[in-house]
Amino acid sequence: MTRKARSSVVEDDDGRMDSQQPRGDGPRRRRAFSAPEKLAHLSAYEQACEHGDGGGYLRREGLYSSLISEWRKQRDAGVLAGKAPGEKVGRLSAEQTEIARLTRENARLSKRLDTTEAALEIMGKAHALLESLSERADSDEQRKKR
Repeated sequence: MTRKARSSVVEDDDGRMDSQQPRGDGPRRRRAFSAPEKLAHLSAYEQACEHGDGGGYLRREGLYSSLISEWRKQRDAGVLAGKAPGEKVGRLSAEQTEIARLTRENARLSKRLDTTEAALEIMGKAHALLESLSERADSDEQRKKR
C-alpha cells in the first residue's frame, strides 16, 4: 500500500483520506448557538475573565474572541433578549448597532462621572481640613503674640 501526497492531503491507494490526518472523519458541521447559549457563554466567559482565565475558557469551549465580541454587541443591543431557542439571530441593524454603541458609551461616562464625583468629594474634605488647620494655626499665632 503506497501513499500519495497531493497538496497536503494524504490519501490511500483507494482514494480515502487517512484517518490520522486532521478531519480524516470528514467535514464537521458548523456549530450554531441559540440566544440562551450565547448568553450563557458570555456570562461564563466574563466570570472566567474575573479570575484571569478568559483565554482558557475560550480554548476549553472551542470559541473565538471574535464570537464573544459579536455576541456582546448583540446582547448590548437587546437582540439576544427574549429570543426563543432555535430562533435565528441575524446581524445587527444600523439602529441596533447605534443603540449598543450608545449603551456602552453611557456606561463608560457613568463610571467616569462616579469617579469625578468621588474625587470632588475628597477634594472638598481636604479643603475643609486645610482650612481648619489654617484657622488653628492663625489662632495659635495670635496667642503667642500676646
